[in-house]
Formats: sequence, structure tokens, C-alpha cells
Amino acid sequence: MTFSLVARCAETGMFGLAISSSSPAVAARCSFTRAGVGAVASQNVTNPRLGPLVLNLMERGKSAPEAIADMVEMEDFAAYRQVLAIDAQGRTAIHSGPNSLGIWTQAEGDNVASGGNLLDNDSVPQAIVNGFTSATGHIGDRLIGAMRAGLAAGGEAGPVHSAGMKIVDKASWPVADLRCDWTEECPIEAIAKAWDVYKPQLDAYIQRALDPREAPSYGVPGDE
Repeated sequence: MTFSLVARCAETGMFGLAISSSSPAVAARCSFTRAGVGAVASQNVTNPRLGPLVLNLMERGKSAPEAIADMVEMEDFAAYRQVLAIDAQGRTAIHSGPNSLGIWTQAEGDNVASGGNLLDNDSVPQAIVNGFTSATGHIGDRLIGAMRAGLAAGGEAGPVHSAGMKIVDKASWPVADLRCDWTEECPIEAIAKAWDVYKPQLDAYIQRALDPREAPSYGVPGDE
């Protein structure tokens, strides 16, 4: 039904996550990041409150494993939830409750964790982790590469229809928040295409927010 990864770039400190599902608008409900703190992905019987809860716990000093353990204690329906988290030191934690839908498989590596349910086979999360750890360049490129690797390994048991990718850096807002809420084509490739367009402009959008006096032109008619 859904597969995702949460990740940290050891060189830049950026956090990111990517997610895809057969359900519509998966990234709207299931993707959470916070600069300097971490990233959290939720899925299956989703409770969107859990992402901010885990980020709050990590911001207060909890490690990802500690924050996930606390979340399980605090959540009345933890048996139905699936949550992945990564913290500022690159530590990861994953929870999948016994009442969540389908068979869950997961994998963890340096600065990355992946999981999914109702997948084509149980090698998909490891392929996602391997795709991230073997890739180089911007964290956005590595997230796209990881999701493509998961798809190539089998992906979901059925077709996926939505996807998203979110990245935070030093700013208090996500520097990239790309979504495909529904398509009959491949939503991961839709995100990849959007990233190819957005990546060269990312720094300019940050500069416009921080100090528009030094911002480059928009490159649109009337602003050459």
C-alpha cells in the first residue's frame, strides 16, 4: 500500500523523506520534517498527529528510538500505526503495529531507514536503503534514486498513484516540498521531473525569502 524512506545527508545536515502509495495524496498526510531536528514518515492506518509529535520529542532531546518508544506509549492506537523517524545524529527508528494492514518489511542503513507494507516482495525496503546509500550528490537526487530503486525491486504489489518528497535545510520551512497527489502514470517519475525543474531554482527561492534585495530575477516575461 505504501513505501517510504527517511534520510539525513551527513555532509550538509539536510533531512529528507520520500513516499509513494496506491492511495491519493499520501505526502499530504504522511510526510513531516523539521530543520535541525529530523524527518518522520507515517503510513498505513495513518494518524497525521504522530509526525509532529515525534519531531517535538526529538527537538526536546530524545533520540529517534526514544521518541518512537514514547510515541507508542502515548498513542492509543499504536497497534495500527507505522512510523519511521531519523534524528539529528542520523539515528533511525521504526514502529509497525501488529494490527497494521498487510505484511510489513523494513531496512535501515547509515543515515537512512525505509519500510513498506503490501509490497511486491520483502526486498523492496533494502533496495531503497541501498539506493540511497550508494547514490551521491544532493539529498534530493539521492531520495529520487532510492525510490526508483524500490520501484525497480518490485515496489508495491499493485500500482502506485501518489508520491511526494520533502527536504529541509537550515531554513525553518521545507526548501523542497514536491507532491503528485494522483496519477495513472508513475507518480515517482512525476516527482523526479518536478525535482529536475525545481532543483536549479531552489537556492534562489531561499534567497528571495531571506533577502530579496540580493535575489536573482524570476526569469519570467516582464522580469528579464
